[in-house]
Amino acid sequence: MKQQLHLITLGVKDFKKSYEFYTKTLGWKPSGASTEDVAFFQTSGVVFAIYPREKLAEDALTSPDGSGFSGFTLAYNTSSESEVDEIIADLKAKGVKIVKEPQKVFWGGYSSYFADPDDYRWEVAYNPFFQFDEKGNLNLE
Repeated sequence: MKQQLHLITLGVKDFKKSYEFYTKTLGWKPSGASTEDVAFFQTSGVVFAIYPREKLAEDALTSPDGSGFSGFTLAYNTSSESEVDEIIADLKAKGVKIVKEPQKVFWGGYSSYFADPDDYRWEVAYNPFFQFDEKGNLNLE
């Protein structure tokens, strides 16, 4: 298997509410491949999708039950600490749940966390050790 990641899909409890969060609150544009119960968002390199939790669980042959910390986070990296502050201030003004206020962190960067309507945790971080390519993709080489 190649070391590639093409798609991340979150199973959401209320598709309409999540769709409005990602399109209106975050301002993301869905792709033309989206339908009435799945939304695809082209990001830099990876496609992000939301899909009803029950249907995703059915497809994966598992139970849709579950609560609490999911064991993973999603991250958006910025080019500065001030950009983290600006993004979090904007989200806070829109009523988004801020889980962790922006702050210096043990690994030498600066980060904050917010939660989407299903309580999936998004980190907004500045990592002074990360570089971006000309397309805005994170480049670890």
